[in-house]
Amino acid sequence: MYRKVVRPVLYRLGRGDAEVAHEQTLAGLRLLGRIPGAGWAGARLAGAAAASPRTVFGVRFPSPVGLAAGMDKNGVALRAWPALGFGFVEVGTVTAHPQPGNEKPRLFRLVEHEAVINRMGFNNLGSAALAARLAAYGNLGYPLGISIGKSKVTPLADAVEDYVTSLRRLYRYGDYFAVNVSSPNTPGLRSLQDAGHLRELLTALHAEAASLSVAGLAGKPILVKIAPDLTPSAIDELLQVCTDVGVAGIIATNTTIGRPGVESHPLAGETGGLSGRPLTETAAKTVAHIHAETGGALPIIGVGGVLEPADAARLFDAGASLVQLYTGLIYRGPGLVRRINRSLP
Repeated sequence: MYRKVVRPVLYRLGRGDAEVAHEQTLAGLRLLGRIPGAGWAGARLAGAAAASPRTVFGVRFPSPVGLAAGMDKNGVALRAWPALGFGFVEVGTVTAHPQPGNEKPRLFRLVEHEAVINRMGFNNLGSAALAARLAAYGNLGYPLGISIGKSKVTPLADAVEDYVTSLRRLYRYGDYFAVNVSSPNTPGLRSLQDAGHLRELLTALHAEAASLSVAGLAGKPILVKIAPDLTPSAIDELLQVCTDVGVAGIIATNTTIGRPGVESHPLAGETGGLSGRPLTETAAKTVAHIHAETGGALPIIGVGGVLEPADAARLFDAGASLVQLYTGLIYRGPGLVRRINRSLP
């Protein structure tokens, strides 16, 4: 029904503008979330309650299938996502300063390839606004991840304080934090994956987390989200920094600046990160490499190109402890979450 009825309607919204469909979907989910009990009643129907719960980096997940960052940046529909079967949600990427993001149009569907190109540019209301919204929600009843990034107006030289500010504002509300240094849509951001910059950033974030813990807040896991475009040697160097600093896990991967398999598409020349089916192979190989390089000691959230239960199974087999969806939800609908949950051993 989703592919034959719902998806064609969504794709016509805003004269085919993918961002309009995105915003309308969030608005509908926000209304759903206002219905008392709708979230967890729907979760039972969607199969999350029957999925295999697991504890990863000290956090108990009712299902290992989560919503990736980028779908609900400002956390407007957090009461509704369990109704689709998600066991956890990652909001953001959020920045210290509110920002509109890049010029529109900035979100493009490559339908025949089940892919998306986006150059959103961390459009969000800022970490202070997200903190206020999360305070109003109270207990969500499921694990919440918060992805933090650098504000576009902040020079790279001041990036550390930008991240630390968001961590400080949001620390009490997240169950884990994802440090996004891999989006291709903020100028210079990916340079923060370099060993020296990354060590400085992660050391500062861990110091801030330690001071907040001393102030009475429980310690929270900090993860790093990496690009799929790194060479194996660059990944190994990054992993060494993460191990030295005490990072709790890796999220693999973000979108790619490459255009594997879509080079001839009319939209392939649009700048931005590519996600969806073209990323399936790369994401699985990156997860497998990280798992092998760390001997399985560093938990991995696998994300990229999950459009079938078999894609999720491949990430789990490669060494992922959890998986996340975004583009797969656009092309296959909420039934994908249910099918993955029901396929879990």
